[in-house]
Amino acid sequence: MAYKSGFCVLCGRPNVGKSTLMNHFVGQKVAIVSPKAQTTRNCIRGILTGDDYQIVFLDTPGIHKPKCKLNEFMVKEQKEAAIGADFTCVMLDITQPIGSTDEHIIEEYASSDIPCAIVLNKIDLVQKETVISYLTRLAKYDCMIIPVSAQTGEGAEELLSVIKQHLPEGPQYFPEDMVCDFPERFLAAEVIREKALLNLNEEIPHGIGVNINQMQEQANGNIRISADIICERDSHKGIIIGKKGAMIKTIGTLARQELEALLETKVYIELFVKVRDNWRNSNTALKDLGYTE
Repeated sequence: MAYKSGFCVLCGRPNVGKSTLMNHFVGQKVAIVSPKAQTTRNCIRGILTGDDYQIVFLDTPGIHKPKCKLNEFMVKEQKEAAIGADFTCVMLDITQPIGSTDEHIIEEYASSDIPCAIVLNKIDLVQKETVISYLTRLAKYDCMIIPVSAQTGEGAEELLSVIKQHLPEGPQYFPEDMVCDFPERFLAAEVIREKALLNLNEEIPHGIGVNINQMQEQANGNIRISADIICERDSHKGIIIGKKGAMIKTIGTLARQELEALLETKVYIELFVKVRDNWRNSNTALKDLGYTE
């Protein structure tokens, strides 16, 4: 049997479950998740390898109207990921009404030459009638419609089968035991940012970034990490640190626990908070944080 390989783009509005679905497919967490919109900022690659296939999933930032240079970078990441893809999954959150943005995204990808599936996510949270209503409304589009739950895995095997069918014959791009292609420094920064997203007030998460100052493996195999959490206001700095340092301690502890599980070694994390006014519109700051070259 011929070996098949290719790239599958996961796209859609923010917070529709793209990262959760990719994590499910590759069998472990390679992209951070949170209930906050625009959690994913970079295009993240998750790699699934079978006996006769390899799929490189591209988890893209949610499609939205950019309001700052960071948002512009995120939209650029999403568009560039679609170039050269072999299959596209347009994901919708079935717990939300279909909006004009959803329709626009579907029309754009359904009319392209790249095979496309509309993925109705979060079916574990709705009644069967809602799924039927979605299927009826979307029947006008000339592409497959597959209901799934990225959280429980329901429908994921059917979707995976469809993706595999549309892969071209090709090489194995990555080693079979590799599940992502980004460096450990990036992973560390993303895990710290996720823990901040999950624990901070609603108005703060979009205004934070994480810069890894140092990530050093010691002679005994332990890893020491020094990182800055960047925020835009002095008032936010106080919230991130918390009363008597409680919040930053919580963020650091949760990040350390997850990184120890992912890296399979003891991890020590030292966190600092720095204020950089309007960093999301600063080319220098975006470059320092790894968002631009």
